Amino acid sequence: MKRNFIKLLGVSCLALFFASCGDDFLVEEPEGSIINADQLAEGIEKNPELGEATVTGIYATMFTTGTGGTDSQQDFGQKGFDVYGDMICSDMALSTSTYGWYRSRITEYQAPLDFTQEENYQVWRYYYRIINLSNLVIESLGGNDAIPESDDNKYTLGQALAMRAHSYFYLTQYMINDVEASWTSATLPIYIEPGFVGNSKSTTKEVYELMENDLVKAIGLLEGYGRPSKTQVDESVAQVIMAYVLASRRDRWQDVVTYSNNALLNTSASPMTTDESINGILGGFNTVDSQGWMWGVDLNEDIGLSLVSWWGQIDAYSYSYAAVGDNKAIDADLYESMKLDDVRRNQFFNDPSSTRYLQPLDKFYDSDRVIFGSSQIVKADYVYMRYEEPLLLKIEGLAKSGQEELAKVELMNFVSTRVSDASYINSLSGQGLIDEIYKQTRLEFWGEGKSYLAMKRGKTSIKRAANHLSFVGETMSFDDERLTFEIPQQEIQDNNNINSQN
Repeated sequence: MKRNFIKLLGVSCLALFFASCGDDFLVEEPEGSIINADQLAEGIEKNPELGEATVTGIYATMFTTGTGGTDSQQDFGQKGFDVYGDMICSDMALSTSTYGWYRSRITEYQAPLDFTQEENYQVWRYYYRIINLSNLVIESLGGNDAIPESDDNKYTLGQALAMRAHSYFYLTQYMINDVEASWTSATLPIYIEPGFVGNSKSTTKEVYELMENDLVKAIGLLEGYGRPSKTQVDESVAQVIMAYVLASRRDRWQDVVTYSNNALLNTSASPMTTDESINGILGGFNTVDSQGWMWGVDLNEDIGLSLVSWWGQIDAYSYSYAAVGDNKAIDADLYESMKLDDVRRNQFFNDPSSTRYLQPLDKFYDSDRVIFGSSQIVKADYVYMRYEEPLLLKIEGLAKSGQEELAKVELMNFVSTRVSDASYINSLSGQGLIDEIYKQTRLEFWGEGKSYLAMKRGKTSIKRAANHLSFVGETMSFDDERLTFEIPQQEIQDNNNINSQN
């Protein structure tokens, strides 16, 4: 499996050139492009493996450094933006800062208030890069309405459509203060063909229509797909992406239940246990072989990630910043909200006298368990999605669609795997039940990039505990301008059809 991915990754290096746009990425043909959609279509006809390899290039972009268009050590693909979200919503505290990464621009909110800061550019550039790569694959297989004859091409097209929707979804979350309030406002440019021509903004409604249409098609095309590894999007992963999209609308909760439940039925993943095995929530989250992982990537020495990586920024057992003074910890108030026997308390180092207080030393760790690492090369894997995500989305959908009794039963079943007595859930109703689901979501997925999404769809406020370095005790609403990125300066300079923020 790993050897096959590395082989495809080698071929897919071509795909990184497809989206290589130089400094000015709003051009008809991206600078450095060595192949167009017609040429790719001809290549796929002669060698279907080229289509799979091109999609592999999309997945490689998710973990490759600099794919946000900068040389920042915060710029390392999807997991880099997961960190941004976790820190902006304040569930992840920068508790000590020696080297300064994330401090002023993210934790002190300089970037979301200043469109000249490169963090805005990284978010915009990364997700539109994925969109452009996806469009290249879609166009080469016949376009947005195509239904390829071969199963291989159907599966390739399905993955590309799902990844395009995935990227637009994150753009709606990171770049729009409030999806519901901006539903008929122009917010994001839509591109459904390769290359960027400087489109004007479409309305949020139009962006959602595109995402939902893409995902309906993707789910149909991916039916029966037996993916070679967890790197690829399959039917169940596409169904979870759809559940996230619909949940963020806040008006289609029964559909959220349907899609998340279908994902649970279709996935080969299963709930994570509470032990220190590779399948457990105390097992380090370091291998794609974990039974709970639905989507992730198998990193290894051949890929060659090191200091500039998610592991380098978060894990004290990896060779990088989290070991030597840029500590990331769980918000202290969130930690204290856990019951004393909640097994998830054991994921964090609970010694208030230590500078490592509330670091995730027993949630995320390199398998060698040596502080500062025994190797400069990252060999632990990246998780993008796991079984508990559709499970908790389903529970949230049940509660918000008026099916409280079913929601309580499923929530109690889940919480019973984390605490000894979950009977308190029986007494919850209304907003109290919804608040408990939100808290369980934050606790379960701490550090996995999901809390920001939950904050946005739940329209909640945040308040930082004492272990943050700034804004301690200040309450901020989900739609506070400090919690959403700006359209970057370069986009406004280069695109004559965009001249205002959202």
